[in-house]
Amino acid sequence: MNLKPLFVFTLSILSFLSLSAQNFTPDPVSDKSSSFNGNTYTKAIGVKISPGAITYKSFFKQHKAIEAIGYITLDGFSVSVLKEFYTPIEGAEQLSWYYGYGGHLGIWSEEWKRTNSGTSNSNIAVGFDGIIGLDYKIKNTPLNLSIDWQPAFSIIQSYFKNHGGISIRYILK
Repeated sequence: MNLKPLFVFTLSILSFLSLSAQNFTPDPVSDKSSSFNGNTYTKAIGVKISPGAITYKSFFKQHKAIEAIGYITLDGFSVSVLKEFYTPIEGAEQLSWYYGYGGHLGIWSEEWKRTNSGTSNSNIAVGFDGIIGLDYKIKNTPLNLSIDWQPAFSIIQSYFKNHGGISIRYILK
């Protein structure tokens, strides 16, 4: 399978989301020293482990973010886009819990269809995702960590995935 078109497509989606997120203006924060989302960052990019993915997060309003997660394998790829809502945890500086919802689109190879019994004959997966987790901005570093649970239901493939992972991101601003 040629991965170049998949890589270009995923990069295009992430670029589009980055440009679209820049059109939003954050809610004003009255004190310059206070944090925007409880975690003192507005944009971050990195990797998500289990399963392996690229993740990009952008806060567009105070306590609200859009996250794009791109999973790439030898059998295809999937992109999830989620709207997330953050609540700072009192007494735990730069730590928030969050939840959200969104959807995914996946395109898979013929080999994937053969090895994943219980799926339909389609190479396309489209469905709904949910997410809940913890988000932490590491103090005095440009790094962000999160751990989450991300259940997903695909309508075309008629399957439920119960996954999540640990993300480490580099803070862009």
